[in-house]
Amino acid sequence: MTAYIRARNIGLEVPYYIQPEKQGRSWLGTLFGAATAVPKRRFATLLDEVAFDVEEGDRVALIGRNGAGKTTLLRILTGAFQPTRGELQVSGTRQALLNLSLGFNPEGTLHENIYLRATAMGISASKVRDMVGSILEFAELEQVANRRLHTLSSGQRMRLGFAISTSIQHDIMLLDEWFGAGDVQFVKKARERLSSRINGSKIVVVASHNQTLTKRLCNKGLVLEQGRILHYGPLEEAMREYSAFTARPASRQPNAVTPERKKVRAGAGA
Repeated sequence: MTAYIRARNIGLEVPYYIQPEKQGRSWLGTLFGAATAVPKRRFATLLDEVAFDVEEGDRVALIGRNGAGKTTLLRILTGAFQPTRGELQVSGTRQALLNLSLGFNPEGTLHENIYLRATAMGISASKVRDMVGSILEFAELEQVANRRLHTLSSGQRMRLGFAISTSIQHDIMLLDEWFGAGDVQFVKKARERLSSRINGSKIVVVASHNQTLTKRLCNKGLVLEQGRILHYGPLEEAMREYSAFTARPASRQPNAVTPERKKVRAGAGA
């Protein structure tokens, strides 16, 4: 099966609420006003008119400042967020390394959490059964397999999440930054496995501020600013565009997405 990603004018708007300020003549009046004021619903645009194609063999770096929309776009590509406008088509199995502890139950044992997380990844229970031993061995947690998850350190939970997430090869890898938790020996082992999974993937999309990493890993760059694409093309071109953009005075930078929708949408009442 040919792997690809097709994004067609994707937009994502999320609601938020503003509490009107009511100043009373006394602190009691101010408190009463705050308690009785009805919040107003507004909408924030996180992504707007995002359109691009990713083909087999592409390694795409998402480039942009903090808050540009890189992680939000990755979450849409994984299926965690659904766009409110546009269309996304993805062909091929995909795996994301965004939050390695996502989906864990702290009251469950390590065995139980392996089944829980792996099943959520679409792996059959019969296949998980054969994977449990190797996952625990890679995470170096065989001795605590029957302990509840909340009794482990954050580093141990991270190791377990990484071992599960990278236990099988996928067509599409979606990464947010680079794995770097745990002791030096484990980090080395984790990076070797991650490099193997990346090399075996048909498509890789990674958000990172590490230029050394992106130059070594990627052949294309997608530059984001406040939810809009500024440039998409060969990596060197994208990095030059990003450097030129950030060097301009704010008054000369292209218009980006307005972060707030000032007008309340129809039906979004107080």
